[in-house]
Amino acid sequence: MDNTSALNAFSALSQASRLEAFRLLVQAGEAGMLAGEIADALDARQNTMSSNLAILLGAGLVRNMREGRAIRYFANMDGLSGLLSFLLQDCCGGRPDLCDPLIAGLSGGCGTQITQNKDISDD
Repeated sequence: MDNTSALNAFSALSQASRLEAFRLLVQAGEAGMLAGEIADALDARQNTMSSNLAILLGAGLVRNMREGRAIRYFANMDGLSGLLSFLLQDCCGGRPDLCDPLIAGLSGGCGTQITQNKDISDD
């Protein structure tokens, strides 16, 4: 991840509704959530939530998959891992290898299924 990508991710997370949506998707795990379910859970208008999800998608923090007429969203754990790695790449007095266990522990193996879902923007 480079500075521009990190800034895009931080910008996406710097708005309360987007941060709440992202955290909700992290909690949902591999099952993800339909866009309408996210809007309902956060008591947000669906068109507003769609815009917020598009920003998170553009920042690489979520992925999506079409299910008929609905769109299911997932936290993109690879995107989150990339952001955390970017933050920690120069840690530990120039010994980033010392941070590898921290980064591995944060991912905890979750996200392997999530990152295999197809982003509908690839269609």
